[in-house]
Amino acid sequence: MYAAIFYANAILAILTAAVVVLHRNPVVEVLALVLHLCSIAVFFALLQAPFAAVIQVILYAGAIMVLFLFVVMLLDPGGEGLAGRVGKIQLVATVLGAAALLTAILPILLSVGRGAEPPQGFGGVQMFSRLLFTDYMFPFEAVSILLLSAMIGALYLAKRELE
Repeated sequence: MYAAIFYANAILAILTAAVVVLHRNPVVEVLALVLHLCSIAVFFALLQAPFAAVIQVILYAGAIMVLFLFVVMLLDPGGEGLAGRVGKIQLVATVLGAAALLTAILPILLSVGRGAEPPQGFGGVQMFSRLLFTDYMFPFEAVSILLLSAMIGALYLAKRELE
């Protein structure tokens, strides 16, 4: 049963990621990314990490993606102007990048089901908070500053277009 859920969710994750990369409308891309992040939460749930799954849905698919959707709608309400024509160089680079990524993760994909069990407490509140506030404190704060600067930049661009 778990294998069927895993493979169905993996197909959904790949398809939604493809929509994010290939679709021309940025609003549809953001909504596909929300669905993709929800499928990542299903992976956490399959790993028996309920806290990580809930945080994935609430924080990423909920709050941050609503912010992204707000910024996309603020910059281009119609959703037509941000997507340009894909050139041959971009298409070749995309295919080469996808091939390199597939080559890198192919051993992982072939060993599905033969991996080790997650460590005790994986995905729980205690392990998550211990890692967040010790080993990953600096990256956590750096990402928050990066998101704040991106939001300020988007507001600046929107204000400049209105003037």
